Amino acid sequence: MTIDGLSFVGASRFGYQRMADDVIQALDAEGIDTAVVAPMHPRDGDFGAANRELAAVVRAAGGRLVGLARVDPWDGAAALEHLTEAVGAGAKAVFLHPSEEHFPINHAVARPIAERAAELGIPVLVATGHHCMSEAAQVARFAQWCPDTPVIMTNGGQLNISGMGQFDAQLALDTSPRMHILSSGVYREDFLERMVEKFGAERLLFGSFAPLYDVRYEHQRVLKVHVTDEQRRLVLAGNAARLFGLE
Repeated sequence: MTIDGLSFVGASRFGYQRMADDVIQALDAEGIDTAVVAPMHPRDGDFGAANRELAAVVRAAGGRLVGLARVDPWDGAAALEHLTEAVGAGAKAVFLHPSEEHFPINHAVARPIAERAAELGIPVLVATGHHCMSEAAQVARFAQWCPDTPVIMTNGGQLNISGMGQFDAQLALDTSPRMHILSSGVYREDFLERMVEKFGAERLLFGSFAPLYDVRYEHQRVLKVHVTDEQRRLVLAGNAARLFGLE
């Protein structure tokens, strides 16, 4: 079994789109069973409506898609309502994109989201590696507001994956066993292997981050990493199933 730990559905304010049929076609082409999907940044900025639309898409997908909530912390109390409503409708986690929604992940405006996620018992995925918005050390600070909540950093915790970027990602993982990384965009095979060796395969999830990244390329990236078969099974599906509460 294989689970794509994060991709996107809908039409983005930033000029691209990806519909449910496109997602499922990409899954079939790679032999991937399920994708965990989040809404795009909606063109009208209405995250509540975007979450409801995604929930309907997930219901119609016959089990191939698993939904995430997406909120904008600047919406204040409305963001908390959007999150609670989405989880009630079946969302398995909350996705935050500090760069697209223009907030530093360690800014106080994001703390209520961390606390509500903890109350709801769901993980938090953070689009990580964006300069001054969601660098790994900032995400680690955010995670202190919800210490018992799993936090998953995209892009291996750092878009660059070189020099101090790698070091910062490792420091963030060192702060808590609840910190995880997504494989999306990590061009350093040795980095992924080292993370498995140092922190255990339980801390790494396969995720494509499609359509910004290519599903096939991201899948092949994980298939070619030098780990044991059991470790690969955790990375490809077991960790996502555990963290998102999937059967």
